[in-house]
Amino acid sequence: MDAPTPHSGPTAQTTPAIAELSGVSVTLAGNAGAVDILRGIDLAIAGGSTNAIVGPSGSGKTTLLMVIAGLERASCGRVAVDGFDYAGLGEDALARVRRGSVGIVFQSFHLLTTMTALENVAIALEFKGASDARGRARTQLERVGLGHRLDHYPGELSGGEQQRVAIARVLAAGVRLILADEPTGNLDQETGREIMDLLFDLNRADGTTLLLVTHEARLAKRCGRVITLRDGRIVAPGGQTR
Repeated sequence: MDAPTPHSGPTAQTTPAIAELSGVSVTLAGNAGAVDILRGIDLAIAGGSTNAIVGPSGSGKTTLLMVIAGLERASCGRVAVDGFDYAGLGEDALARVRRGSVGIVFQSFHLLTTMTALENVAIALEFKGASDARGRARTQLERVGLGHRLDHYPGELSGGEQQRVAIARVLAAGVRLILADEPTGNLDQETGREIMDLLFDLNRADGTTLLLVTHEARLAKRCGRVITLRDGRIVAPGGQTR
């Protein structure tokens, strides 16, 4: 069984990078030939920072997020997250890195409809063999304001409440990097604002790193750094301001 190997290479940022990409490209086969989704991406994400990825539809934003998560393989280049170099890692090893280091918040909440809010959060911990999974799940649900909804099923929760369950699930895993793909896309404006307030509050409280894909300029400006993609390339790398 392959095991993740910590990466100890240099970083160009003062704050140690939790994610580093160098020369990363993603090319997919299509009916009309090869399609370049990402082209030569060089990027370092500082630990504890807040970052937005913006750009027109089809520019490669979600693919970039999935490459960092280890859910999409780079065709070439190097990807390292939380000290682990993805090169040569099999799916089992990548899954272990995700469970320990990376949490993903999707636009769709991806909750198990037959499980309560508490069970949806606890199950990920149980898969990791964590002790007191239900107690830890309860704590995180209380942190996101759902202590009174522990025994409710997804169908009994509002969209904002379901997204809070998804966030609690990520927090319970104790990850250091949170990837969010249009996390407010299925929510009304006010609920979306509340969800983003929560994510930024957690960033400040826990020191987690936030990297989100968004098409909302107002939301992107709340981040310390805005990274602009176009045609699979970074055209504005942004600068960390906080």
